[in-house]
Amino acid sequence: MEFKHIPIMLNECIEGLNIKENGIYFDGTLGGGGHSSEILKRLKNGLLIATDKDDDALQFAGERLKKISSNFRTVKIDFKNFSSILDEMKIDKIDGVLLDLGVSSYQLDNTERGFSYSQNAVLDMRMDKSAKLTAKYVVNNYEPEKLLKIFYEYGEEPFSKDIVKKIVEVRAQKPIETTGELVEIVKSAIPKKFQIGKGNPAKRIFQAIRIEVNGELSGLYEVVNQMIDRLKVGGRMAVITFHSLEDRIIKDAFKLNATGCICPKNIPVCVCGHKATVKILTKKPLIPSDSEQQTNSRSTSSKLRIIEKIA
Repeated sequence: MEFKHIPIMLNECIEGLNIKENGIYFDGTLGGGGHSSEILKRLKNGLLIATDKDDDALQFAGERLKKISSNFRTVKIDFKNFSSILDEMKIDKIDGVLLDLGVSSYQLDNTERGFSYSQNAVLDMRMDKSAKLTAKYVVNNYEPEKLLKIFYEYGEEPFSKDIVKKIVEVRAQKPIETTGELVEIVKSAIPKKFQIGKGNPAKRIFQAIRIEVNGELSGLYEVVNQMIDRLKVGGRMAVITFHSLEDRIIKDAFKLNATGCICPKNIPVCVCGHKATVKILTKKPLIPSDSEQQTNSRSTSSKLRIIEKIA
C-alpha cells in the first residue's frame, strides 16, 4: 500500500516555527514527512531530527527527505524520549519543535493495521508494529473496571457502562477478533436514538482503545515541558492536536510556562520564584481553513497552538 498522508495546516506550522536556515529542529511525529520536508527545504547548514514509531513511516519519509537534503536524521523511537535523543547527539538546545499528534492517513486506511472503525480487520491499532500490547488484548483481557476507566477518560463516551457490559457478555462466549465485531457490539449497546446523525457510534471507543494501546497521553505533559526547557531563546514550538484530551494537556503546559508567579492568591508576596519562559503566539488555537477542511476531512477536528521561548 502506498504511504499517503496530507500534512495538516502545513503553511501555518512552517510560518509559526519561523525556521532559521542554520537551526536545529525536532519533528517528533514524522509520519509521511510532509511537515519535515518543508522544514528541511529551509535548512542550509541546520539539522532536522525526526522520530516515529512506525517502520513504514520511517522508510517512506526517509526516502522522501533524502531527495531534498542530507541535513536530517531519523530515529525509530517515541518522541517522549526527546531528552535522551538530544543527549545522545550531544545537543543542548534547539530552535524548534513540531508535534502532529494525529494518526496518519496511511495507518487509518491500511486495513491490516486495525485502526479504522469503517473497515473490518483484526483488532490491532499499534503505531509500532513491534509493540506487544494490541487492541485485541485490551478488549478481551482488560478487567471491566479498567475498560470503563479508559472509555470514560480517553473516549469521553457517555454509554461506557453499557458498552463494557456488552463486551464482557460477548467475550465470555468467544474472543472479539475484529474491528467489525467491536463496532457491532458498540452499536448494540447504544440506544438507536443517540446514534442518528452522529457518525459512527464506535468512534469514541476506538479513540480510547488507540490511546491506551499506544500510550498517547502518558507522559505527554512532562515531555512538552522538557521540550520547552531545551528550546533556545527565540525558538518556537508548534503542536497539532485532534481531541480535547490532548489539547487540554498542551494548553495547560503552555499556560504554565507562560505564567509568572504561581503562588496561591492569598499570599501577598511572591515566594515561588516562578518566571514565564514562553510567550503564547496563538491566544486561540488555529484551525484549518474552510478549503482545507473541505479537501481533507480528517483535518476538521485539529487545533494548532504555537509558543516562543523568551527566557
